[in-house]
Amino acid sequence: MAQMAPAALAPQGSAPAQPQQTFPLVVITVLFFMWGLLTSLNDVLIPHLKSVYTLNYVQAMLVQLCFFGAYFIVSLPAGALIRRIGYQRGAVAGLVVAAAGCALFYPAATHGYGLFLFAFFVLAAGITVLQVAANPFVTVLGPPATASSRLTLTQAFNSLGTTIAPALGGLLILQGMPAAVDAARLAGDALARYRLQEAAAVQGPYLALAATLLVLAVLFALVRLPVIGQSGAVPQAGRTAILAHRHLVLGTVGIFLYVGGEVAIGSFLINFIGEPQIAGLDHGAAANYVSYYWGGAMIGRFVGFAVMRRVSPGKALACNAAASIVLLLVAIFGSGAVAMWALIAVGLFNSIMFPTIFSMALYRLGAQTGQASGILCMAIVGGAIVPFVQGALADAVGLQWSFVVPAACYVFILYFGIRYARLYVDNQDIDHQDIASQQ
Repeated sequence: MAQMAPAALAPQGSAPAQPQQTFPLVVITVLFFMWGLLTSLNDVLIPHLKSVYTLNYVQAMLVQLCFFGAYFIVSLPAGALIRRIGYQRGAVAGLVVAAAGCALFYPAATHGYGLFLFAFFVLAAGITVLQVAANPFVTVLGPPATASSRLTLTQAFNSLGTTIAPALGGLLILQGMPAAVDAARLAGDALARYRLQEAAAVQGPYLALAATLLVLAVLFALVRLPVIGQSGAVPQAGRTAILAHRHLVLGTVGIFLYVGGEVAIGSFLINFIGEPQIAGLDHGAAANYVSYYWGGAMIGRFVGFAVMRRVSPGKALACNAAASIVLLLVAIFGSGAVAMWALIAVGLFNSIMFPTIFSMALYRLGAQTGQASGILCMAIVGGAIVPFVQGALADAVGLQWSFVVPAACYVFILYFGIRYARLYVDNQDIDHQDIASQQ
């Protein structure tokens, strides 16, 4: 899953890098793991809540609307908060808010779907503050020469969290859950008892997550971290002028559609695998396959790192987008194991897309790079909108055909990659450490 903090808040004018600080780096690496896990758990909770509350797909996708909508709404206030209280206190605040969001899942189990949606928003708001505050520390917790290796390490643990979460959630939340059709046949007191029993499955796991986040908040408050300087405000005229860069505008659309497509596939994957013509698996068994989807993205990052040393970013992006389109068409028109594995394999080709689109969009922007990065991060709201659109189409024409929505997203990414296939991104044009901190 793409992870980001507006680059305008990246370390600028910070104190000289201190020697490697192992314990603080371990704490921050655990943070990366935790927010990867929390984000990927949504893919498990969506089919669970859909079954418990007999929702249609549009109603179920309100989870992602609330979760990723928080990134869009809270990003700017989070930056203002951190400018006021500092990066370290900001990270602690983010952890406490995220813990509060997890704790809200306990009363939500007895008060209905609306409180669940509010809990998702609060949780995502905390993660947003946390990411804006914590990302820059990775680059200053050691010598500048090894900053990239530290960023790679933390991102690997973030991907590990997204890979583990679906299998863990399937074991703790979905195991043995009745099919949605059984719930639909219940009524009255029987339906109320069913909803309370199944919704209660989230209480224990999310209370444990809340406690873990609070422990991390205490650790983060106690560790000694470098002081990171603040960047100045960007004049309003500059904000308008920056949109004159066509590759930035197209890259912003690309980020919107990429995040939306990636999140949409993960959100619908369990239900897709449960379709009779695909695999007919129950939700608990299907959740394990979502781990393969996110695990493919983790593996693809390492493969992409080697390949892109010889292939231009635009060509690599275009090839991956083309492969994703083909795989989605197989999933739409195919059936059985072939369709299932085709959709799962899209995760492998998703791996390089976020950092590649990000880098290409920031090409030769110089002093405007930080400002442009903030604009790109706002586009992550695509994770709220695109799944919602696919949900509406799934209700109208069926789940399998609804995957034309992410396929259309990848068509634009293919166009973007082809259009800028000869674009060369070098170290003088873009601060790669800053980009890596947003993956």
